[in-house]
Amino acid sequence: MELLHSGKVRDVYADGDDLILVASDRISIYDVILPTAIPDKGKILTQLSLWWFDQLSDVVPNHIISSTDVPDEWQGRAIRCERLEMVKVECIARGYLAGSGLKDYQRDAAICGVPLPPGLVEGSKLPEAIFTPTTKEAVGAGHDAPMTFEQVVEQEGKDQAEELRRITLEIYRRGSEIAAGRGILIADTKIELGLKDGELKLGDEVLTPDSSRFWAADEWQPGSVQRYLDKQVLRDWATNEKTDWDRTEPGPELPEHVVEATRNRYVEVYERLTGDRWR
Repeated sequence: MELLHSGKVRDVYADGDDLILVASDRISIYDVILPTAIPDKGKILTQLSLWWFDQLSDVVPNHIISSTDVPDEWQGRAIRCERLEMVKVECIARGYLAGSGLKDYQRDAAICGVPLPPGLVEGSKLPEAIFTPTTKEAVGAGHDAPMTFEQVVEQEGKDQAEELRRITLEIYRRGSEIAAGRGILIADTKIELGLKDGELKLGDEVLTPDSSRFWAADEWQPGSVQRYLDKQVLRDWATNEKTDWDRTEPGPELPEHVVEATRNRYVEVYERLTGDRWR
């Protein structure tokens, strides 16, 4: 096997015509990989993604070939998959106001060119879920930049742009419906889509704590900070604790209590969504 790419979380290997995606325990915030790993994180991400790929199989085909036909040392954290020609758009759906979307709304009363009504606050539910794509920058090449739908059309063509939007919003709708029944709100999510023989397929990961904002539904309260069930605990620590970190490399070492709190969030969201106990 040949290592093709080492990303913020996943390592990608070529194995003949197939790819092997290995989810590490690395974690990143603000596009910086932190030096401290989160135990079991890669396995949790992989197993949760496999669960979601199954739930969404009638919405969009995916790149999975096998979750077991992988080297023994990577069992549980790797998948064998098809090679896709990845679309150079980060496909994001938002149903609630948070993160960079909140900042954009406060500045422009819109996100990615989509106008929103006045009076929304942090945590507000949007009138309907919206497609808010960004550019897809290489690791270390800078932050992804917001795109309007018209820019996606210009880059990808009208038909494909409309299909990217449709798939993204339908995955968000289906995922939100399933998660709500398990006490979780999905504020927003990012998916990766690629082409295989002219057909769009879902790749990478889907609806995990690394690609989505999960909130505890019973504690949701617009106008205040929500209880996150994802890696927001890391961002809060980096912002609120006086780490003197300027959000550039190298990132700070994580104290043990932050590592434990982060792992607990990943385990909690896995168990809530799948109904299975994490072992």
